[in-house]
Amino acid sequence: MKILMVMTSHDTLGNTGKKTGFWLEEFAAPYYTFLDGGVNVTVASPKGGQPPLDPKSDTPEGETDVTKRFKADPAARSVLANTVKLADVQAQDYDAVFYPGGHGPMWDLAEEKNSIALIEAFWKGGKPVAAVCHGPAVLHHVTIDGQPLVKGKRVTGFTNTEEEAVQLTNVVPFLVEDELKRLGGIYEKADDWQSFSITDGRLVTGQNPASSTATAKNLMALLH
Repeated sequence: MKILMVMTSHDTLGNTGKKTGFWLEEFAAPYYTFLDGGVNVTVASPKGGQPPLDPKSDTPEGETDVTKRFKADPAARSVLANTVKLADVQAQDYDAVFYPGGHGPMWDLAEEKNSIALIEAFWKGGKPVAAVCHGPAVLHHVTIDGQPLVKGKRVTGFTNTEEEAVQLTNVVPFLVEDELKRLGGIYEKADDWQSFSITDGRLVTGQNPASSTATAKNLMALLH
């Protein structure tokens, strides 16, 4: 069993002068869920190499068992430091794809032609597609037979109120909740910061960092 995880290469938070990237929990929790489940994991990003870590996701307050495990795991850190280039991966080589969030993907992966084509290839190949938190932003331009992939499907993702709470409503290129609705998705959510993940057919989405493990487990359930 092989799962592809796609990370952002984008490290700038709009024009704020602040750094962004991927959210540590949203990489670490799914990565270990897959690894512990006997899955072979490949990690890719648009530029390859080390993806930028959102500094806010790596604080003592935000520490969890999986982020501690990751920091104490040289093998996992090496995998992350040496991501393969997105342009070099083919959907046919994997059983599913998973997109962690953090704000970075909203700028690069949401617009990245290789990422869009890759998701469409996974979908057309009958394979599951999963994304958590800001990860569902990558579905922004993904279409199947001329229609948005999310149209008519139950989906979730980072809520407008969660974005408001982190004070980035006016910084991000679009709001995940609003965009999923605009595309025709049947958007659902739990209370802010609670774990919430939806599976609709082969599409798995999660609301926020707390949903990372649940989203990964839901993806695994589709593969067994």
